Amino acid sequence: MALLCTVCFKAVQRRSETFDMEFTGLYSASLQNDKLSLFDSPMERYLKAKQSVQHFTVTQLGLAIFSNESSNKYVVHSYNFFLFPSTWGVTDVEFTLSASSIQFLSHYGFDYNKFLKDGIPYMNEAQEKILHQYLLEGSRKVSSALDRDALKKAIDEVTCWIAAAEEEETMILQDLSGYQVLEVQLVLRHALRNVWTQPLGIKKVMVKKVSPQRRRLLENSPDDCCQKELILRSARGFTNLFQILVQAKKPLVGHNMLMDLMHLHDKFYKPLPESYEEFKGNIHNLFPVLIDTKTVTKSIWKKCQFPLRSSLLEVYAVLCSSNLNPKDSMCPKIALASECSRYAEKKSPHEAGYDAFLCGSVLLKSAHLLLCTSTDGALEADPCFPQYLSVLAEYLNKVNFIRGGVSSINFSGEDVPCHHPPLLVVHVRGWPGLNERQIYQEFKALCRFDVRRLSKNQFLLLSNKFKQVRLVLRDYKHHPHLRVSVYGHWRHSPGVNCLLQVSGVVALWSVLAFVLGGATCCLF
Repeated sequence: MALLCTVCFKAVQRRSETFDMEFTGLYSASLQNDKLSLFDSPMERYLKAKQSVQHFTVTQLGLAIFSNESSNKYVVHSYNFFLFPSTWGVTDVEFTLSASSIQFLSHYGFDYNKFLKDGIPYMNEAQEKILHQYLLEGSRKVSSALDRDALKKAIDEVTCWIAAAEEEETMILQDLSGYQVLEVQLVLRHALRNVWTQPLGIKKVMVKKVSPQRRRLLENSPDDCCQKELILRSARGFTNLFQILVQAKKPLVGHNMLMDLMHLHDKFYKPLPESYEEFKGNIHNLFPVLIDTKTVTKSIWKKCQFPLRSSLLEVYAVLCSSNLNPKDSMCPKIALASECSRYAEKKSPHEAGYDAFLCGSVLLKSAHLLLCTSTDGALEADPCFPQYLSVLAEYLNKVNFIRGGVSSINFSGEDVPCHHPPLLVVHVRGWPGLNERQIYQEFKALCRFDVRRLSKNQFLLLSNKFKQVRLVLRDYKHHPHLRVSVYGHWRHSPGVNCLLQVSGVVALWSVLAFVLGGATCCLF
């Protein structure tokens, strides 16, 4: 808790916070239609990702706090938090492990023992409400068999000891862990009116035999760790820091941060809502200024002849290269604080604290590059952080959207659709029973398309490369079973075709009625 308090203080004082998160998995293979697609609208992608976020949990969160010591010097305090869902009271969170994610993090040295044994607890508002009710009711239900065994052992020890003990005599209960320290105290105080308890460190509890009068005085002490508010604060754990970050209203920086934001909402604020727009509104209220370095660097790639790189470490290395970002006197100077010096000595990719440091450094170096480009390198003085924010204005609150109907999600406005190459439609002839997977395999050797069924014998193809569209239109021009053409709404839409067919039938009946009606009149 002391570390959390230190971080809280620094977070309020500084310019910006960058963060990174690691999870037990990204996208669940067990969920139907969960594959990312170019056809996905932001709402469709949100609903897909929401299911995965609810299946997996956060293993580690890195927070890097950038302090603007002088006009172009920044000192970074980077922190690494192992997290584990709160198990206090009746809360027992279930989560899924993805084998590939576990293997990936293990390859980079992730300490799963620390995650499972020493992870800081956290909870969202819904879980906190349940715990608050549990405490008000004075419930003593224990959540696990392990805790029950520890409690039984503690009660047996105290019961045997107290019969012969004198007032003010004490004993020590040892080898307790986590919430057992609180559970043991609550159970003993409830069962025995002539004892008082006090924690000693994080694994021991002192038990003292006291008179009823002394017990009443101690119960009214504001420093009693078993006060309901103190229990709630302890159970909230990392959520206390999350709430401080929300109150600070500093720019929050991440890299490819959509999933991170969804986990922040779900794990520390409220369960994710069904409405995509409500999710966007909630995040914007919590963090009014978001900066996604993936969105920024994608733009730099176009504006500044920036080599296209995928990983955060590669982007950082490119921005540190002298030929792209000259180390002039006005370039931001980034120094790690003494307690974080190991990150300067050794690369630690996919450790959340290190990635958070990289993310903030990428932001500052990208902003400096953009500022130099916008002024043709004619900077008159060392740039300050507000100048960097100014040059980044067009990217604020725009979070990168991987392979979908928009290039980014705008958390402070409307999402702007992508300009994809023309949509293609494949008409199948003489090849019965063809499905989306088979269509994908058919075109896979030539190019990569996302496939969606349009009707029984028609499929839509969507690519993000114009060259691939031209290749398919050329190479499948004379295919015996597959006719490929550019999609036209009025020509290929099932809804339009259905409407035209209905209109045709109505028109035909109208003509028949007119002709037959006219013929009847002629007879008379």
